[in-house]
Amino acid sequence: MSGVLLWVVSPKENASSLLGLMPRICTPRRSKFCPKLGFSSRVLAYSGAVVNPARSAEEKVYQVVLKQAALVKEQSTVKRKSLDLDERIVTEGLDNWDLLDKAYDRCGEVCAEYAKTFYLGTLLMTPERRRAVWAIYVWCRRTDELVDGPNASYITPKALDRWEKRLTDLFEGRPYDMYDAALSDTVTKYPVDIQPFRDMVEGMRLDLRKSRYQNFDELYLYCYYVAGTVGLMSVPVMGICPESKASTESVYNAALALGIANQLTNILRDVGQDARRGRVYLPQDELAQAGLSDDDIFNGKVTDKWQSFMKGQIKRARMFFDEAEKGVSELNSASRWPVWASLLLYRQILDAIEANGYDNFTKRAYVGKAKKFVSLPVAYGRAIIGPSNLTKQLVPR
Repeated sequence: MSGVLLWVVSPKENASSLLGLMPRICTPRRSKFCPKLGFSSRVLAYSGAVVNPARSAEEKVYQVVLKQAALVKEQSTVKRKSLDLDERIVTEGLDNWDLLDKAYDRCGEVCAEYAKTFYLGTLLMTPERRRAVWAIYVWCRRTDELVDGPNASYITPKALDRWEKRLTDLFEGRPYDMYDAALSDTVTKYPVDIQPFRDMVEGMRLDLRKSRYQNFDELYLYCYYVAGTVGLMSVPVMGICPESKASTESVYNAALALGIANQLTNILRDVGQDARRGRVYLPQDELAQAGLSDDDIFNGKVTDKWQSFMKGQIKRARMFFDEAEKGVSELNSASRWPVWASLLLYRQILDAIEANGYDNFTKRAYVGKAKKFVSLPVAYGRAIIGPSNLTKQLVPR
């Protein structure tokens, strides 16, 4: 049950599946699209995020945040290898530049179909950033489809191992197909680390073997894997506003918080849907403290205990949204609007759960078209303000 898209938009918002995007998990080969892609070897260093089990989930994830922030700081002093297209390769009447442009265009078409609001916002970005964001979105969506798409029942841990190997290959400049080629090119242009991508694959592995989470620490790590990772992937592309006084780490923390908030919102919205699949993504210890159990969820009755429990869960999700807001205004001006729009729209799902009387067993909480329409200009207004006074509370870079 992952929920991903550059900071906030979840690919699972659309019931239809990306049948045409489902990856074939087989041995990657050097792609005809961009055979000479290169990258800095530093991005392959394994993060400490999953090494020491004695640390809390937040401590483990913070190590990834620190590493990502360090890569951004290095960008100005380290020249990253770029795509070498001096040697023209012609295939079916198209040279390698044309094929790469076509790959990015296809990614944009997918984003436009499955994340319409966010796609419109990306049109305000510079062309290069826009294309990079599309490439990251498509990879995340394809990864999510592995365990939640039409062929999910056929996916095994070995299949995910092959998908992760394919990820490594595309970071090394050996993309397998057109969509891989776009991302392979993107990671040569921006200080994007491979670790959040690997961690997302780990989240898919959890979905294959785990259907209960004993406490919030376990759930937090899962939320990071399947959603928080997306913020870490996308901040290097979206960029930080030159006028921002916030530390790089604080902006990454805000991106992480937004991913966690999104996934917690997904979980609270989809309680009934997940229960019908035998899954409970709520902390078991907190359920017990509230006098509830899995049986109460499977029975699907809204009781006083359930309403009280849900109020606490919604409050926590909103706290993560509050933390995330501190960082959105620190992004590059051209990148703020789609993130603000998505944040405001997603946060309103929590309002809808409350409006449904906390019945997330039989009623699906959603934001209607009228509220979406109203939210867009509000998001634009916030986006043009720029770095906020909240940065005074953050550590200067």
